[in-house]
Amino acid sequence: MANSNNHRGPQKTHIRRVKILDIEAGKNIAILNDEDANDMSVFISDRISLKYRGKEEIVIVDTSKKLVQKGEIGLYADSAKQLKIRGGETVELVNVPTPKSLEYIRKKMDRKSLSQDEIYSIVEETVQNRLSEGELASFVSAAYINGFGIAETVALAKSMVDTGQSLDLGVHPIADKHCIGGVAGNRTTMIIVPILAAAGVYIPKTSSRAITSASGTADTFEVLAPVVLPIEDLRKVVLKTKGCIAWGGAINLAPVDDKLIRIRNSLHLDPRGLLLASILGKKKAVGAEYLVVDIPIGRGAKVEDENDGKSLANDFLQVSESLQIKTRCLITDGSDPIGFGIGPGLECIEVLAALSPEGSKEKTEMLGGGQEVLEKGTLMAGSILEMVGKAPIGSGAEIAMDLVRKGKAMDKMREIIGAQGGDAKVKISDLPIGKYLYAVKAEKGGRVSHVDNKAVSRIARAAGAPKDKGAGMILHCETGDKIVPGDTLFEIISESETKLSFAIETANALPPVELQKIIIGKVE
Repeated sequence: MANSNNHRGPQKTHIRRVKILDIEAGKNIAILNDEDANDMSVFISDRISLKYRGKEEIVIVDTSKKLVQKGEIGLYADSAKQLKIRGGETVELVNVPTPKSLEYIRKKMDRKSLSQDEIYSIVEETVQNRLSEGELASFVSAAYINGFGIAETVALAKSMVDTGQSLDLGVHPIADKHCIGGVAGNRTTMIIVPILAAAGVYIPKTSSRAITSASGTADTFEVLAPVVLPIEDLRKVVLKTKGCIAWGGAINLAPVDDKLIRIRNSLHLDPRGLLLASILGKKKAVGAEYLVVDIPIGRGAKVEDENDGKSLANDFLQVSESLQIKTRCLITDGSDPIGFGIGPGLECIEVLAALSPEGSKEKTEMLGGGQEVLEKGTLMAGSILEMVGKAPIGSGAEIAMDLVRKGKAMDKMREIIGAQGGDAKVKISDLPIGKYLYAVKAEKGGRVSHVDNKAVSRIARAAGAPKDKGAGMILHCETGDKIVPGDTLFEIISESETKLSFAIETANALPPVELQKIIIGKVE
C-alpha cells in the first residue's frame, strides 16, 4: 500500500487544459499524459488537488500515452459537471501529500484496534477523496478479516454523522426502522410509516434502492410519489405530515458510507462493523431516538442461523446504546418471500390493499389482500408505539392494526404521497402492471417445501424490475401449500416481450419453488 507521493510543504502549481471524457465513472479520477505525470512526479493512484474558480477537488491520478495529450488533463463527465467546468478551460494542479489514514488502514490490516481519532481520519480523508478505491478496498477487507469491536463501530458511526449532513427537526418523538434485507416483497416500511405518523410519531424514513433485489423501498414508493427529496424538502414534508419515504442516496447524510457501500458491493463483503455503523450512523443523522430492527432468519435469508441472528441483534443493541438510540430487534421468519407480489407496482398494490380500511372498495383479494405484509408491518409499528409510550406493552400491534381498520393509516399515507408530489387520490387500478404475462404451472403434485428469495428476485429482475415499474412476479403458493398437477405456481410479468423471454429462461435455470425436495415449475 506504499504511495510514492510523499510531498510536504508548499508545492509547485501546474496549469493544464481540461479535456472532458464522455464517460460517467462515479469516482473522482483524472487522467494525465505520461510525460506530464513524470514532470509532476506523480504515479498511478497518487492524488492531486484540482483547483478551478475557487473550488478544489482531490482526484486520483491515472495516466495514458494517447487518451490525453501533454498539457491536458482528462476529466470524466460527472467530475466536470460537479466542478461546472467546460472542455478547453484551464485548471491548477497541486501535488497532495500521502494520506495519514493509510497508516491506520495498515494498522487494521495488522489486526490492531483503531482509536476514535484514527477512524475519524480514515472517514474524513475518504470524504475528501484522498483515498483511492484500492485503499478503501484494503480497509473493507481488513474490517472483514479482522473484525471491528463495538468501540470501533461506534467511532465509525459517529464519524459518519460528523462528516455528513444531519436532519434537525426539533420535534419529538422521532422513530425509525430498518430491515437487514434479503427477503423478497418485504415492504413493511410503507405500512409502518403511515401508521406511526397517524399515531403522532415522527418518522423521517430514508430508504434504499435495489442492488440485487427486485425492488428497494425507494423503488416501490416511487410508483406513488417522487423519492428524490433534497434535505430541506424532506424536512418540510416530515414537519407537515410527520412521515416521509425518501431515497437516502439523494441526501448527503453520510457520504463516506456511500463510498464504502460501493466497495463492499463490488467485493461482495459485508463486514459486521461496517454494516452496523452504516445503518446506525444514518439513523443517528436523521435524529432517530427510537428504532426497531427487523432481522429475518432462515434458509436463503442473509442470516440463516438463529444464533447468528441473536448475536447480530446483541451488537445492534450495544452500538445503539452508545449512540443513545433506544432499539428493539425483532427476529422474524425470512425463509421465503413476504406477500405475493414481487416488483415495484405489484408491491404497491399489496401495500394499498393492506392499508385500505375495513369495508373500503379499495380492498382487493389480489395478491392475498396484502395480509402478510400488513401483519408484519403492524407488529413492527406496534413495537415502536410501545417504546414511545403510545401503547401499553403487549398491545402495540393491535393498536397499530386499529389505525389501519379505521382508515387513519391510509389517510396519512395519502397525505404523505401528496406532500411528496404524488397523486394523493391514487387507486389500486391506477398502478402499473406489465401487459406480458407467463404462468408457470406445477408438473407434479405435493407440498411446497421452500420458495427461494434469491431466485424470485433474479427472475423478477430479469423481467425488468425495478426499472420497469410494472414488471415482476406474482407468487401463487407459499411454503406448506398443497399443490396438485396443473396448479399455477407463479406468474412472470413484464413490460417487454424480450425481457419476459429472458425471465422465463432465468426461471428455467433457477426454479424458485421446491416441492418436497424436488424442484418443480420448470418452464417448457
